[in-house]
Amino acid sequence: MRAIVYDRFGTAPDVREVEAPTAPEGGVVIRVAASGLCRSDWHAWAGHDDTVHLPHVPGHEFVGTIEQVGAGVSNWSVGDRVTSPFVCGCGVCEWCLGGNAQVCPNQTQPGFTGWGSHAELVAIHAADTNLVAVPDTISDDAAASLGCRFATAFRAVHARADVQPGEWVAVFGAGGVGLSAVMIASALGARVVAIDRNPDALTLARSVGAEATVVAAASVVDQVIDITDGGAHVALDAVGLASTSTDALLSLRRRGRHVQIGLLSTDELPRLPLDRVIGWELDLLGSHGMAAADYSAMLALVADGTLRPQDLVGGAVTLAEGATLLPLTATAPPTGITVIHPAE
Repeated sequence: MRAIVYDRFGTAPDVREVEAPTAPEGGVVIRVAASGLCRSDWHAWAGHDDTVHLPHVPGHEFVGTIEQVGAGVSNWSVGDRVTSPFVCGCGVCEWCLGGNAQVCPNQTQPGFTGWGSHAELVAIHAADTNLVAVPDTISDDAAASLGCRFATAFRAVHARADVQPGEWVAVFGAGGVGLSAVMIASALGARVVAIDRNPDALTLARSVGAEATVVAAASVVDQVIDITDGGAHVALDAVGLASTSTDALLSLRRRGRHVQIGLLSTDELPRLPLDRVIGWELDLLGSHGMAAADYSAMLALVADGTLRPQDLVGGAVTLAEGATLLPLTATAPPTGITVIHPAE
């Protein structure tokens, strides 16, 4: 199969022919129709994830059709159109059995623990636990954004923060996951302020539901507090810098909830103001994707038009173009989600 491959961390990837995967026991092989290009792919390429082994094929957000079914798979057949979370649970541990595969201690992650979906084919383990049927009403490009950014944002806003109508939600970062959080929080009736350094990304944030926007600057905390009349009820850091996580927390009102979505580099861990956390009784929450078992509520809102992930797609590229864009993902101004079409 053709795939994006890199042999060393931080060096230019290329597109080449590599050995195609075979279906593992309990798993499947999927022919990829579209695969999202995500900042998490950049973290893996940069060497920030010690589960990645070289040479490596990135990619962890995808949609496609099942091409092979391994022994022991009960619920899926060749030809089924599917996606999966970027965190794939083992299916047998207490967390998977309890519906929380996103924190499975034996998890696999396409594009991290194994070769990913920036390729013509990708293998997924524990298919009966991890696969999600994709309705025909959802396009390939929209479905390719669901496995990481959109699903992570949905769980962060809906389940972790429990955002309520009328609450102020401050979203730091208007990339793929941040824009998803803006759209979802707005659809749930929240009032959203989006923060980013890129004015074009903020324009897109307004188009998907942000009531107010702030260009990231030294005064960002004061601006958010002014807009929200005393601080946000919920703050989400969708960037993962030490500065954004701290600013997000300081933008909260008393008894507020902070959700950390953006992955933090080990080179720059934040020094959180825990005195504020104690004195104001702030909640600090992590959000690590969403289990396949929880997709139904999100897909129902997509199917009825309440949520429109297709509006977040900024464009589609070939594998060769994706290989060029991957090293730039962390620094390129975000203007929506880019998807790769491996067949083109």
